[in-house]
Amino acid sequence: MNNLCEHSFFSDGSVVWNIESTDKYEAIREVVYRSQIFRGVPHLDLDDFAAKVIAREKVQSTGFGHGVAVAHGRTPEVSVPLVALGVSNDGLEFGAMDGRPVQLLFVVANHPDSEMDYLKVLSCLVGLVRNELFRHELLSCASRRDLENKLCTSFTKLLAKTNRQDVNCNEPYSCDDSQRTELEARNPLVRRLG
Repeated sequence: MNNLCEHSFFSDGSVVWNIESTDKYEAIREVVYRSQIFRGVPHLDLDDFAAKVIAREKVQSTGFGHGVAVAHGRTPEVSVPLVALGVSNDGLEFGAMDGRPVQLLFVVANHPDSEMDYLKVLSCLVGLVRNELFRHELLSCASRRDLENKLCTSFTKLLAKTNRQDVNCNEPYSCDDSQRTELEARNPLVRRLG
């Protein structure tokens, strides 16, 4: 299993600035197709991956409130979770818990056998964006690159902190039920979005 501490999240090309789509499913497709991090994955069929994310979204909305959604899908073509962010200035109707439109649409790709990695990434994302000031700072960024830098720095720090709390970051970890239960217990949104 890969060590998430060694992976760079929100690198250049991970943010799609100004989503043009107004429909949530089209917005998911737009983030998948326009994000360099997904386009750069060898053998990743973007149509197939977008369809998986949309199929999951149709089961239950991943719009958890505060203008944020974290849509996700599994694909064997990625070895570690990949995260892209689409920014919608006008907001998207997403069926969110609080009824507010989504301005920050995260799309996560994870390997089918890496559920624990996915849960850690999801927990860190939720931990960051539930902070109102942080959401405001993201939406106030002057450029795509500024937004990527802010996300990269904040996400990496939180991921390292989470790994230190769970296991030593230098040791491999496996996804067993006790670890998953502990992570879900600490963050109820992980249970709802998983």
